[in-house]
Formats: sequence, C-alpha cells, structure tokens
Amino acid sequence: MSYLLQAIFTLVQIAFGLYLSLVMLRFLLQSVRADFYNPLSQVIVKLTNHPLRWLRRVIPGYAGIDWPCIVLLLLVQGLELFLLTFIYTGSLPTVPALLVLSIAHLLQLCIYVYIFCITLAVLISWVNPGAYNPLTVLIYQLTNPILGLVRKRMPDTGGLDFSPMLVLLAGFLFLSLVVAPLMDWGNALNDIPVRIL
Repeated sequence: MSYLLQAIFTLVQIAFGLYLSLVMLRFLLQSVRADFYNPLSQVIVKLTNHPLRWLRRVIPGYAGIDWPCIVLLLLVQGLELFLLTFIYTGSLPTVPALLVLSIAHLLQLCIYVYIFCITLAVLISWVNPGAYNPLTVLIYQLTNPILGLVRKRMPDTGGLDFSPMLVLLAGFLFLSLVVAPLMDWGNALNDIPVRIL
C-alpha cells in the first residue's frame, strides 16, 4: 500500500470510528434511560440525529429497542469495512462477509465502550468519589445497570465491590470467545485472500 493510501486508510478508520462511537453511545444511553437533558447527551443527540430522523420515517422502534439506531450502526459499519477493504486490496468484499464482520465489529465496539466506562468509573470512585459533572453522571448511568445485576448475584464481600472486575473479565472473555470467531468467520466468507480487519 502506498503512503497516500495508508493515510486515507487511517483517516477513514478514525472518522468512521468516532462517528460509530457516538451512535453506539446514543444507543446504549437510550437503552439504560440515561438523562436526555445531560449536556453531553445533548451533544451526542445533535451529532447523530440527522440520519436517524430519516431512518425513523421508515423503520419504527419496537419492544423498547431503537431499531433505527441499530440499522444506522450496521450501515455505517458496513460502509467503513467496504471502503477499507477496497482501499487495502482494490477488491470488493462479499455481502455475507460485510454483514458478519459488521456485527462482529459492533459487538466489539459495544464491549470496548463498557470496558472504557467501567474502568473510568472505578478510577473516579478512587480518586474523587464525590465528583459530580455531566461526564461522571453519564458514566454511572451507563454502567450501574449492568454492575447492579452482578452485585445482586454476589455474596456479601464485606464492603468490597468486585462487580467491575467480574464484568470486565466477562467482557474480555466475550471478545475472545464470541467476537474473535465471528471475525474469523467473516474474513473466511470473503473471496479476498488477505485479512485486513
């Protein structure tokens, strides 16, 4: 790959990665009923609202799930993988490969968001447990539901909270046992003999 193509490849990854992270955050924050009026929530909504308004005209939400958001994630992730494959190999990926790889990458992104937020929540609780700002509020609103489920099933540990450690461990296991095989399967579905993702 030439230096120019390498630069384009990197720019595509960064641009799509940032936008996908925003849409994923919006989906997750909506799923846990986070504060819509939080200033950071408002920023995320404004940056992701335009394509979702169009999608909501043709795809309704159902069973409390924001299906337009999921469709947007799949479309944007699929477009990124399509562009990266074409830039790197000059060939077009197959549709089944795009679908499987898109799902795998979105699952990976979801786990990464939780790993990052849980780690940040733990650090905040150690360094400045009484901190109150828009970022910490959103982090706690995002992580408390899943951490709370684990805490309910744990025996009394004398005030020590092992739930973040267990959730992080489960996240890493999910990446190894579910996401990695999905990515291998997606790459195997491609007619391209080079794995780039």
